[in-house]
Amino acid sequence: MEIKNLRYFLAVAREENMSHAAELMHVTQPTLSKALKALEDELGKKLFTRHSFSIKLTDEGMLLRDRAEDLVAMADKIEQEFISLDDITGGDIYFGLGESYQIALLAREIKKLKDRYPSFTYHITSGDTEQVTEKLDKGILDFGVICELPNKEKYEYLPFPASDRWGAVMLKSHPLANKKNIKVSDLIGQPLFCSEQSWNIEIPEWAGERFSELHLEGSFRLSYNASMFAKEGLGILLTFEHLINCSEESDLVFRPLSPKQETKLYLIWNKYQTFTPIAEKFLAQVKASF
Repeated sequence: MEIKNLRYFLAVAREENMSHAAELMHVTQPTLSKALKALEDELGKKLFTRHSFSIKLTDEGMLLRDRAEDLVAMADKIEQEFISLDDITGGDIYFGLGESYQIALLAREIKKLKDRYPSFTYHITSGDTEQVTEKLDKGILDFGVICELPNKEKYEYLPFPASDRWGAVMLKSHPLANKKNIKVSDLIGQPLFCSEQSWNIEIPEWAGERFSELHLEGSFRLSYNASMFAKEGLGILLTFEHLINCSEESDLVFRPLSPKQETKLYLIWNKYQTFTPIAEKFLAQVKASF
């Protein structure tokens, strides 16, 4: 299976139009059609259904799209790594980041490296632990930042200097906003928003035997999206401090959980990973700084 054909396939999948995709990839429509036909023949499956003015992915096409995106991203990364092997002044580093105010510390380290090596380029994706580690395991990322203790058998890791404090984000008009901190008993009967990962790990640790009395109204991967629901009075968001604007001008307030609940943040990378020169410089710099 040729990477070139996968690139053509992804272009058609995005554009849903052969002429637009051909123009984007700087090839003729017959060349594009031949590449797609070769993929369908190789896989033995129909990848597109063709309509008068557009083409749509079949179920098999959707599956290939998901796999092809990872394969093409990995091919691009391998190409960049080999280009960077002899380049000690630049190169690319790929990061997958969880949500935390401490990401500012990582950004500071990237800025320092960028000042030293202006031709250095970084690429950022965001997600929860599952999303980040999946891409790390596939070799698409060099480093991940996650909010739970890493698997020591798979990853090397470096803890961030501080911890993230848990709390409840709610409307200023909410009755619980008058409290200085929020206990488990305060949340019984309240509609709650939280990430699925945290609802299964951190919140049970904090709530203990009363966890079963808590009600998850909805789960969100991004705290900002959940805060929009809290802002409409649909429930209370359980999240880290500093992620949501709870300033005087905001309609929302943050109240810390009691007893205090904190989560450590970790920079992780695959065991026995071979880094490019610029990634090695970054890691050495972060280890010294942290």
